Parts: sequence; C-alpha cells; structure tokens
Amino acid sequence: MKFIHTSDWHLGRQLHNQSLLDDQRHVLNQIIELAQQHHVDAVVVAGDIYDRSVPPAQAVSLLNEVLTTLVKELAIPVVMIAGNHDGAERLGFASAQMIASGLHITGPLNEQITPVVIKGRSGVSAAFYSLPYVEPATVRSVFDTAATSHQEAMQVLLEQVQQQIDASNNKVKNVVVSHCFLDGGEESESERPLSIGGADKIAPNLFSEFDYVALGHLHGPQYKGQPHVRYSGSILKYSFSEQHQNKSVTLVELADNAPAQVELLPLTPLRDVRIIEGFLADIIASSEQDSALDDYIMVRLLDKTAILDVIGKIRQVYPNVLHIERTGLMAESAQLERRTDHIKKGEMAMFSDFFSQVQGEALSEQQQACINATLDELHQQEQSQ
Repeated sequence: MKFIHTSDWHLGRQLHNQSLLDDQRHVLNQIIELAQQHHVDAVVVAGDIYDRSVPPAQAVSLLNEVLTTLVKELAIPVVMIAGNHDGAERLGFASAQMIASGLHITGPLNEQITPVVIKGRSGVSAAFYSLPYVEPATVRSVFDTAATSHQEAMQVLLEQVQQQIDASNNKVKNVVVSHCFLDGGEESESERPLSIGGADKIAPNLFSEFDYVALGHLHGPQYKGQPHVRYSGSILKYSFSEQHQNKSVTLVELADNAPAQVELLPLTPLRDVRIIEGFLADIIASSEQDSALDDYIMVRLLDKTAILDVIGKIRQVYPNVLHIERTGLMAESAQLERRTDHIKKGEMAMFSDFFSQVQGEALSEQQQACINATLDELHQQEQSQ
C-alpha cells in the first residue's frame, strides 16, 4: 500500500507580516495532484495543520477545500493529528462523525488509541496509530502515570500502541503518526520550542520496531535513528533560515516482507524564500538577470553609508522584499563605537595599549612615570599658550 506523508502545513502563517495563504494553496494543490498521480491509498498529515490554535477564517476555508477534494471527490482517506500549534479540541470537532467519510482526525488524546486500518490497492493493509502532540501532564492525567518528560510520556503512549498490535497478523503494517522532537533533529528558526532545557527530546530508538513512523514538527525533511523514522518537513519555507531546504512530501510504499520504501516528491513554491547579499547598486544591477523577482527576499546590505528610503529603492525591482539587514552599516557602527571607547581611555591608557601591541609587554613602573611626567609637561604647555 502507498501513502503520502506530509506535515506542518501551518495554514494562516505569515512571513514578516506577509500572508502566505496563496502560497499554501499553491503547494496543497500540488499534493492533491501527487496523490492522484501516484494512486495513493491514504494521505497522512502529522500535525501543525494550522499555525495557531484559533486560526483565521481563510485558513479554515482552505483546509475545508483540500479535505473536500481528497476525501469526497477523490475518495482518498486522510489521517490527521493535532500538533503543538493546533488547538486540539477545535481541530477534532465532529471527528467521530467524519470517520465514515474517510476523514480520521485525532485532536485531543484519547484513552483508547484505536488504529485506523486502511487496505491498499495491492492488498497490503496498514494500521495507523495516531499520537497527537501532548504535554507530559496530559499523559499523566489520561493514563494515570508518573511520566514527567516527553520521553517518558512517549514511552507510555507507545506501550498503549503495542497492546493494540496483533503480532500474529503479518499482513498488517504498523504505522505510528506523531508530532514530537527527536533527539538529534535539525531545527530551524520557524519551529516553536516544545519545552525549555531539552526536556522535549525523545530518543529515536523508541520507534524502531514499527514499520514506518510519520513525524511532524521539524521543518526540514530528515530521518533519525533509522530511515523509516522520518520527518516529512513543512510544505513551505517559513523562515529565511530555511532558504537552502528543498521542500517535499514523502511517498511511502509498504509491501509484504520488505522494509518501507521511501521517495521524496518535491514541491514547487509559488514564490521562493531567498537571502540576497551585496551593495545596493550591485543588487539593483544584477536584478536584470534575475528571473524570480517576485520571490520573498531578505537583503543583507553591505553599504556602510546611510541611504534614503532603501527599502523603497529595492522594492522597485524586488516587490516582495520583506526584511533588510544593514550588515555593512552595523559593522561601521561597531568600529565607531570601538574608536569612541578607545578615545575615552585617555592618553596614558592609549599609549599603554600602543606600547603593549608594539613591544609585546607592558610598561614598567619607570616607563609609566616617565610618560606621566611628559604628559603633565605637555598639558602645562597647552594651558600656558
């Protein structure tokens, strides 16, 4: 059986106050096309459907469009869990009534972790165990356990999953869908920390016994521990720190007596997210050869002098410039601050610094006395003139 693993849609997200709704609709339509093209048996979305717990109306409308196309028009089941950005109760509203249509949403954590079993066109079935993002305190409350860290909480949840698995039925593949932070995962600036001090980290080897683990939270596509324990990554670049990431969804194929086969299906954004560095005149001149002027741009400007309406000048060629860093001006300011501090040290301290740099040793007491006497004499001469 085949399914698409995706996550971290963050519907309603903004990039430096720029709405990304059109960009999100563009790549979500690609996911729908890929699901049709590869004849998948399911689409799995591993959390952070929305960017915040109370999403804007336009984001809710976009999700409705996508799910209607997948579930109703194409009859492709969708398995979806809440992430740390989502409001679990809101996302899970009426989820029990939606199961019959093929839409399986897990919002809040349930006492009974019941798998969603989907039979593939090839005859191979998979049981999807949905583990939404939860704090350890929630796990303690639901399962009456003493778990204090995310690692301990995940151990409790996976023990519940193991109790559900029918080990005698080797025709059913077992897939865990979770939203968490695996130890050693590569982060970016656009991910919200789950906790402070590393208490959110989970050992990848907890998931080694399952046939595939569909993870959400980290925005770069990657695997940890073993190739079948994977993050699909976000569908768009949500910070300039992600400019070198290639966004994709993961096509997973499960077959009898074989490990999971994985293929990354690239997503092409409506606009890329890029950083351009250089002097203003060079940036404007080189834009004539740039075929992607509508990209979302951050400019690192090397000019060391003040420039009137610099963002206006750049927007004449790059209309979607979102942020400007005056790295050249900041470097010049730092040098001026150092020179100002140096002057404030006074003549004696300045000469002592100069002597130490040239001779490689500090002034002796006799030398200091000689210099002080010379400076006193010069000051007296200035006052008498």
